[in-house]
Amino acid sequence: MQHLSIDIETKSSVDIGKAGLYKYAQSPDFGILLFAYKADEKEVGIIDLAQGEQIPGEIREALQSPKVVKHAYNAAFEWYCLNRAGYVTPVGQWRCTMAHGLYCGYPAGLERAGEAIGLPQDKRKLTIGKALIKYFCVPCKPTRTNGGRLWNLPKHAPDKWELFKQYCMQDVVTENEILRRLDRFPMPAEEERLWQMDVLMNAFGVRIDTGMLEGALVINGFCEQQLTEEAVRLTGLANPNSEKQLSVWIYEKTGDKVPNMQKATVSEMLGRDYPKDVHRMLEIRQQLGKTSIKKYMAMDVSKCGDDRIRGLTQYYGANRTGRWSGRLVQMQNLPRNYIKTLDYAREAVKKRNYDGLKLLYGNVPDTLSQLIRTAFVPSEGNKFVVADFSAIEARVIAWLAGEQWVNEVFATHGKIYEATASQMFHIPIDKIVKGNPEYSLRQKGKVATLALGYQGGTSALIQMGALEMGLSEDELLDIVQRWRDANPRIRDLWWKVQQASIACVQTAQPQAVPGLIFALEGDLLYGQSFLTVRLPSGRKLFYPRPFISDNQFGRPAVHYYGLGTNKKWGIESTYGGKMTENIVQAIARDCLAEILKRIHARGLQVVFHVHDEVIIDAPQSVTVEEICALMAEPIPWAQGLVLKGAGFEGAYYMKD
Repeated sequence: MQHLSIDIETKSSVDIGKAGLYKYAQSPDFGILLFAYKADEKEVGIIDLAQGEQIPGEIREALQSPKVVKHAYNAAFEWYCLNRAGYVTPVGQWRCTMAHGLYCGYPAGLERAGEAIGLPQDKRKLTIGKALIKYFCVPCKPTRTNGGRLWNLPKHAPDKWELFKQYCMQDVVTENEILRRLDRFPMPAEEERLWQMDVLMNAFGVRIDTGMLEGALVINGFCEQQLTEEAVRLTGLANPNSEKQLSVWIYEKTGDKVPNMQKATVSEMLGRDYPKDVHRMLEIRQQLGKTSIKKYMAMDVSKCGDDRIRGLTQYYGANRTGRWSGRLVQMQNLPRNYIKTLDYAREAVKKRNYDGLKLLYGNVPDTLSQLIRTAFVPSEGNKFVVADFSAIEARVIAWLAGEQWVNEVFATHGKIYEATASQMFHIPIDKIVKGNPEYSLRQKGKVATLALGYQGGTSALIQMGALEMGLSEDELLDIVQRWRDANPRIRDLWWKVQQASIACVQTAQPQAVPGLIFALEGDLLYGQSFLTVRLPSGRKLFYPRPFISDNQFGRPAVHYYGLGTNKKWGIESTYGGKMTENIVQAIARDCLAEILKRIHARGLQVVFHVHDEVIIDAPQSVTVEEICALMAEPIPWAQGLVLKGAGFEGAYYMKD
């Protein structure tokens, strides 16, 4: 099999960072400026398309040949842009070096990946790219001195242009060198297939109800104006949106010093016994601070000419587990909807009926926030079929650990919160029903199930909302202990995972935990090393450059290089419960991948998926029962794992 590495430089008036690849490449002024390539072990070549050069015949043939594998870093970009420019190739002929790097635990981005992998300086991405891209690839401001031009062309800065060509060629060198090092740790064929499915799904996109979107933007603008005017009348401040001015006003009114105006602080202050005007001003602040409204703006910016948004998901966006992550509108953190009359609310927004919304629902920003999901609609004549896995992480961890009583619950009645409370407090499950005093224990069973599966303690319960549920801090430690006593095999799994990972790094010998294989993998040539965890599906989790060192508690723990919460590449520490979380979420991700392949095999179109939920743009003949049945079918590599799907059908997306 022959190989062709490619990097292109392009131009478009659309901001790719805000609108995404697909709208960027659909712009009428989109064009390919440079085409750099490397065929097998030959030298890197560059074709100056902007100055009239043509792609040579042998390279055109290679682009179209199924015998030539095309490689690029973030290959979805090259594939889609080249197809838009007339160089049509099926995505099945492409391989993505970025996806491969993500699979191996490295960060996204050619520059960051090169640094993390440890490429020598002459193989790394040149740092001058941003300035050159800004000069040649985006429109310039027309001025008298530049002759009123909209674009900088090669003739306007020949030296910069030559440098730009070198930059493009160096990207191919860097991509090819990363590929060379990753080849020793191949991506499974099934993962290549999932990446290709993701690219095609993103290219298909999802339709937006433009009437809904436009109405929401108009109403939000009017609402902001009304609330700001009311705030000025209440406070007399020139700028009531100013945190500093508002804090002083509240102090003068109440004598309370305000540490900040963050969401949690404002919510807490609303519970205090303040004068009516202060209370109302805090409500206004809360409503004006609804950042979820910005998702409508993101939709508007990224919507293509055919009213579809493309590029909503990122394959392997969650580095430790391989889960997909969100892009553009960030579907993974959409607000939930609680109002029962969604149809009425949507119609009021489409009609731009601010007064009607305010009369019916009171809090207009909150109502708009709840309606964000409903702006996504199926293609003309179709419907959405939406289904997700029920309690999948609780099912997976019990299956992996062999916690048989939990498995039996999911195989029978499925009332995991009641069953957990029954196990924790040694009370028959049939007593934990509405109307009985024992029903209050269900809340403890619920929060324990949601919070404690990954070695969490009282702080995990608090983070999951235990205090808001009415539980007191005094009883949290007892809940932790009771849950662990009721789930001894899950508790043992944490220690098995921790001991296996430490022993593997210390001895370089493979370690087995039922369903999992821990191994130390590396290569002497490039000095790479990984702690890998082979999952039941055959996929591996990668922890780069592992070593053992004392953690913050003075205990030996696995450390590795990864992206921290600050999004910087550096040393991370892990432990049994955290690795168990990675593993369980990764297995849940692989279950979703199986369902995506089953849906694809049926010829149905998934338009996006969120966590464990799939959204299908389906013909009217398809039913949610069919899809839920697919989700419940046994998975060959997960014998004994009982899965269940639940969902709905509808004319728009929502949280059922």
